[in-house]
Amino acid sequence: MSVAYVVVTILAAAAAFGATGFDIVKADQVREMMRGYGLPQWTLNPLAILKALGGLGLLIGLAIPPLGLAAALCLVLYFLGAEITIIRAKWYTDIVYPLPYLILSTASLALFAYA
Repeated sequence: MSVAYVVVTILAAAAAFGATGFDIVKADQVREMMRGYGLPQWTLNPLAILKALGGLGLLIGLAIPPLGLAAALCLVLYFLGAEITIIRAKWYTDIVYPLPYLILSTASLALFAYA
């Protein structure tokens, strides 16, 4: 297991937990953005839980590699979905919001092959 993989995976997990925390603390603001993207308000909690589980899966994946692989892949798909949702809603100014999370998740997934 490479040092780069461990560091990037921990950063990706921390980012996922941070995004989840933002969803909880700023729920009204996030719901307003989601409404603008055309998403129902009830989806906030399930999506926040998915992010938190992805971060947890990344950390557990340091001990159980197949779980880390699955978590990284799921987070990449999650944040790609977020980007697609933003683009479809034509809120181009918000495109940058999911990018750091997508980049970290993708880096963790890519480095998994070298771990």
